[in-house]
Amino acid sequence: MKQLNDNDIAKMIGGEFSPDDNDTRKRVRSELHLSTRIVNDTQPVPNHATLDLHQYTEEEAWTAIMTLAQSGVRTANIITGASGILRQKFPQWATNSILAPYIVSFSPINNGSFSVKFARVK
Repeated sequence: MKQLNDNDIAKMIGGEFSPDDNDTRKRVRSELHLSTRIVNDTQPVPNHATLDLHQYTEEEAWTAIMTLAQSGVRTANIITGASGILRQKFPQWATNSILAPYIVSFSPINNGSFSVKFARVK
């Protein structure tokens, strides 16, 4: 079996080197840890999420809700807080904005949060 040296590795990085047998290819992959360097970033989307909007500005809340709606989550509890502008704004956004097509239904859970069912993301 051929021993790899720094020159061989430099050629491999430049695309000039081609290992001459399967044992060498396996060893190179093992030494470079190629199987662990490529990370699969796709994570499954959960069916349910909770979004707590306490301490969010109106703009931050809008962005967070839109991101959640477009993520593929099917249901969510959105906590707006019992007082404040977000408690008033969320029902308006859910019915009269570009957020509306993403929402199948929503209903208050209590005085400060909503249960939301999202449409399937296409």
